[in-house]
Amino acid sequence: MDFLTLVMLGIGLAMDCLAVALAAGMGIRSGRARTAIIVAASFGGFQAGMTFAGWALGDQFYGLISGIDHWVAFLLLVLIGVKMIVEAAREEGVEKVDILHPVSLLVLSIATSIDALAVGLSLAFLQVDILPASVVIGIFSFIFAFAGIALGGRLHRSLGRITEVAGGVILVLIGARILIEHLFP
Repeated sequence: MDFLTLVMLGIGLAMDCLAVALAAGMGIRSGRARTAIIVAASFGGFQAGMTFAGWALGDQFYGLISGIDHWVAFLLLVLIGVKMIVEAAREEGVEKVDILHPVSLLVLSIATSIDALAVGLSLAFLQVDILPASVVIGIFSFIFAFAGIALGGRLHRSLGRITEVAGGVILVLIGARILIEHLFP
C-alpha cells in the first residue's frame, strides 16, 4: 500500500475520533490541554492496537481467501464507510459525558476503534506491512482527537456530522481503489 493511501486511510479512520472528541470537548470548562492529551493518547492507542489486532486475526485466515482478498477488502471498507455515513445522518443531540471517567474513556476508545479492527482485517488480506500502517493510523487518530478536544464545542455544531461523512467517503474510495487496482493492474 502506498504512503498516500495509508495517510488517507489514517484520516478516514480518525474522523470518528474527531467527531467524538469535538462533541466531548463541548462540556470541558477547564483542563482542556490535559484532557486533550489523555483522550488523544487513548483514542490513538486503541486505533493502532485494534488495527493490529484485526490484521493478526486476518493473517490467520489469509490462505483461505487469498484468491478473493481484494473483494473482501473492498466489501469491508465500503461497509465501514457506508456505516459511518449512515450513523452521521442518524446522529441526534449530543449527550454530555465525562470523557475522563475511566469507563467512559474506555468505551469511547473502543467504540471509535471498532472500524480499525475491520480495516486491520482488510490489511491482512492485502498483505500490508502492519507496523507502519498501525503507527500512521494511531498518529492521525491522536492528532484528530487532540484537535477535537482542543476546539471543543466551537466547531462540533457545524462540522460534527461532516467529519464522519467525509471519513466514510474516504474509506469507500479507498475500497474502490483497491478493487480497481486488482481487477485492472
